[in-house]
Amino acid sequence: MAAPTEGGSGVPALRVEVVRSARRRRTVQAELQGDLVRVRVPASMSAEDEQRYVAELVERLDRRRRSDHVELHDRAVALARRFDLPEPTDVRWSSRQRRRWGSCSVDSGRIRISDRLQQCPTWVLDYVLVHELAHLAVPDHSPAFTELVDRYPLAERARGFLIARALDGDDVDAAQRPDI
Repeated sequence: MAAPTEGGSGVPALRVEVVRSARRRRTVQAELQGDLVRVRVPASMSAEDEQRYVAELVERLDRRRRSDHVELHDRAVALARRFDLPEPTDVRWSSRQRRRWGSCSVDSGRIRISDRLQQCPTWVLDYVLVHELAHLAVPDHSPAFTELVDRYPLAERARGFLIARALDGDDVDAAQRPDI
C-alpha cells in the first residue's frame, strides 16, 4: 500500500507504506528507506488518526530529505566569496525558526536558516544567506550593513518576495520585520 507523495527541488517523490501492528499499542514510528517511508502504527488506531500521523511524519521526513540535497554551507561559502563577505564556520537548516528566515551568531560564525525557505526559489534562499553573511561583518542593520546586503543583485526583489509570503500566510511576524 505505497502511494507516492509530491517531490520537490528535483528530489524524487516519496512512496509511503503503512504497517499496522497488533503488538504496537500507542506509538507511531516512521523510517526513511531510500524513497520509501515505512510508517508503523497500532492496529487499533482509527483511520482518521492514521491519516493525520502519516501525513505529519511523511512531511517531516520529506523536508529533512530535501534539505540534504541543498548543501547550505558550500552555497554560503560560494556567496561569501562572490560578494566579498566573511565566510561562516557552520550553516544549517533549522526547523525551530518560525519568526525569522535566518539567524547569525556573530561570535561563532554560525548561521541557521529556516527550513521554510526550502519551499522558496533559490534566489530567495541566496538573499537570506547573503543577509546573514553580512551580519558577520556588520552585526546590526545600519546603512553599512544594508550596503553589503545590496551587493546581491536580487536583494530588493527577495525582500519583497519574503514580505509578500509573510502577508500571505502564517509568517505575519516576518511581514512586520522585513529585515529578516
